[in-house]
Amino acid sequence: MDKGVLLDRLGAAGEERLALSRVLDRYAQSSRRGSAAATDFLTPQQRLRSMELLRLAGAGEGSYVCTGGYPDAERQVILFLPDWLDAETAETVSPIRCLRASFRAEKTLSHRDFLGSLMGMGVAREKVGDILVTDESADVLVLDTVADFLLQSWESAGRTHLRLEEVERSCVHVPQASTEEVHDTVSSLRLDAVIASGLRMSRGKAAEVVASGRVQVNWMECTKADKLLTAGDTVSARGFGKFRLVEVGGTTKKGRISVTLLRYV
Repeated sequence: MDKGVLLDRLGAAGEERLALSRVLDRYAQSSRRGSAAATDFLTPQQRLRSMELLRLAGAGEGSYVCTGGYPDAERQVILFLPDWLDAETAETVSPIRCLRASFRAEKTLSHRDFLGSLMGMGVAREKVGDILVTDESADVLVLDTVADFLLQSWESAGRTHLRLEEVERSCVHVPQASTEEVHDTVSSLRLDAVIASGLRMSRGKAAEVVASGRVQVNWMECTKADKLLTAGDTVSARGFGKFRLVEVGGTTKKGRISVTLLRYV
């Protein structure tokens, strides 16, 4: 099917259309040459839209894998596989490299400091994956097209001197997310009802937040307060927080539904 037709069917426009067009180009390149090809780093929302587009294009699930350099990475590339390469060995052709930027322990650097430094060097955001900051270092996942440049040229972030080295992806330091487990009951699994529990607000306020366009369910914007959630769904509300619906339990005598939430704090 023609690329333009596929993008039209998906309803893609503006910058999203351009980004998705590049995904199709990489898919076509891999198919045409019989070699591996990878996209730039994609946000979770871009990745979900890309996978929807690839289904429309007839790409089988075995023809590509999503990887961010370590398990559960947020920003990932789509790696298209030729017939001779399977998912189990796909990492051998991954374009992702991990750079460790170490700094003195008494300094305090944030994700924003590292990202700002990279953007200041002219590195495009889509060439950089997750930035994992710990007390004395940050592991930065990047594409191989910019890795050597950074190893030679990246010297500081937030006015703090950095020591750069490349490490194996298997050695990535993943900081522990700060979360709290919440056990509660809700009147239903509607989005507004679960947000009220997960983000500690009234159901009316939750409905307002949803209607304002500030809520994403599994990284896709959702403005329907009556959307029913299922176990595993991740919900974020800009300016209010984020949580995951871990488990849906039974119904109480009063007809309420038991839920377990993981709230990010």
